[in-house]
Amino acid sequence: MPVSHLALALAVVAVWGTNFVVIKWGLAELPPFLLATLRFAMSSLPLLLFIRRPSTDWWRLAAFGVLLGAGQFGLLFLAMKADISPGLASLVVQAQVFFTIAIHGHRMKPAQVGALALAVAGMAWIGWQAWRGGAGISPTGLFLVLSAALCWAVANVVARGAGKVDALGFMVWSSLFAVPPLVVLSVAFDGGAEVVAHALAAAGPVAWAVVFWQAVGNTLFGYGAWNWLLARHPPATVTPAALLVPVFGMGASALALGESLPPWKLGAAGLVMAGLALNLWAASR
Repeated sequence: MPVSHLALALAVVAVWGTNFVVIKWGLAELPPFLLATLRFAMSSLPLLLFIRRPSTDWWRLAAFGVLLGAGQFGLLFLAMKADISPGLASLVVQAQVFFTIAIHGHRMKPAQVGALALAVAGMAWIGWQAWRGGAGISPTGLFLVLSAALCWAVANVVARGAGKVDALGFMVWSSLFAVPPLVVLSVAFDGGAEVVAHALAAAGPVAWAVVFWQAVGNTLFGYGAWNWLLARHPPATVTPAALLVPVFGMGASALALGESLPPWKLGAAGLVMAGLALNLWAASR
């Protein structure tokens, strides 16, 4: 991989990792489903007039948008509102790697079975801490983020079936389909139409800056650049960079939000990341 492409991959994972702190800033002013609605509305509506629809089925665009918007990010934002810290969320959501393998139905190599065992051990450790009332996570938060990871995994399978289409166009047009279900969820779970309207009226510059960054930085740049790299290099060359997402996530949360990093968090993170690394190594072999 050329140095410029490696730098692009590192920029993407830095954006994705630190984005968990940005999400937390946004949730201080906006309800979770409203924040997700604004994110995907800004990712699609202004750009539809300028970017051609990619050459893929409408149902695939709709399925990806709903899974990524209402599924992955709707559930993730809901969990991060009060039930899981940004650092732990950036780690737990990486379970999507193993969910994706399971959904694809690939026969796992012995090393991948060992990788799964390491990751499950790390998640079980986090679950035990959640059950004990550990700082920064609740059982509800763990369940919601794992559900978000499952939605992300299904979205991966849907996107892979589209083949080599325009990555930016796919994100823009699929984001449109995330908006209607998120609007319904926002009205239903964010406190009703009056609460949503009041939150919109009261949102300050920080909240709108978060929405802009979610749409442009995380969605269009992050996913667009990542898919662009995957179209030009083998997955085994690109995907190891994703191991840095929890590093950026936990580090940024500790620095910007003062999230504590007790030994149990570091130990659980070590197990999960060791499992992810071993899985990538086995896949590249």
